[in-house]
Amino acid sequence: MNKVDVNNQAPTSTDALSRLQQSVQSVIRGKDEVIRLALVTLFARGHLLIEDVPGVGKTTLAHALARSFNCNFQRIQFTSDLLPSDVVGISVFNQQSQRFEFRPGPIFANVVLADEINRTTPKTQSALLEAMNEYQVTADNRTYPLPQPFMVAATQNPIEHHGTYPLPESQLDRFLMRLRVGYPSLETEKEILRNFADSEPLFRIEPVMTADEVVEIQQAVRRVTVDEELVNYTLALVEKTRRHEYLSLGVSPRGSMMLYRAAQALALVEGRNYSIPDDFKRLVLPVFAHRCVVSSRYISTLKKSDQADAILKEIADSTPVPL
Repeated sequence: MNKVDVNNQAPTSTDALSRLQQSVQSVIRGKDEVIRLALVTLFARGHLLIEDVPGVGKTTLAHALARSFNCNFQRIQFTSDLLPSDVVGISVFNQQSQRFEFRPGPIFANVVLADEINRTTPKTQSALLEAMNEYQVTADNRTYPLPQPFMVAATQNPIEHHGTYPLPESQLDRFLMRLRVGYPSLETEKEILRNFADSEPLFRIEPVMTADEVVEIQQAVRRVTVDEELVNYTLALVEKTRRHEYLSLGVSPRGSMMLYRAAQALALVEGRNYSIPDDFKRLVLPVFAHRCVVSSRYISTLKKSDQADAILKEIADSTPVPL
């Protein structure tokens, strides 16, 4: 597999990327890989689903990411009584002009935090579909473009928890990655208790990158070189998910495109203008796991949310990697 000279790297600011990562790390301690993948999602022009138990920093991660670059940020608390119009917006009759005027909802922001997205009904969840896929909103037969960059960072509790509505496959497929924060190590938690118990670290974050710089990096991601052998490697992984005996739903073409784009973004974040096999293999679980549906014939002692990960790890380990 041919590599491109790193000196011909697509123009971007390595210092700015480093400052952005350090800014988020100042709030989320001991989760460097999670933070890096969250940045990859942003620069790949994708959307992020953060799933884990309450209290491990899901919402804080999304907040820190948004506060670290100068952007318009909105938070939507998803509850069982939330309506689609509360997300998208509503038309209001103007007495003076004698016509209806559209009042944009909180979806019209650069970063939208959809907090506890699986606590609202599927009808309200579906209000995000067009925005996440086409970066626009249609209301009253008119289409309104969303600001750029645009990213939905959604949090959800595990589906085993009471009072949740599982996200449909069509919704899950629109998230580029699903990440789990996980519990911190004992040393990290001790540091959190000593340093952050008496203050709010989110308020200390200063923007280190502008929205225009984020758009420039997103454009640079598309210029990262991907060898033909890596394209074939991606398709081999995808095909195995579609034929696997214990997966009733494999990865969609959108999923293969998302892995391709995420690998480009990861290469750029790590200072390269070319992708390597490890970029793809490293991203298989966060990009593919939420897109696969495990068959009822699969017998395992693992939690349901971990079963797809185990199958995908087996697929990744058994698929020859380009040299």
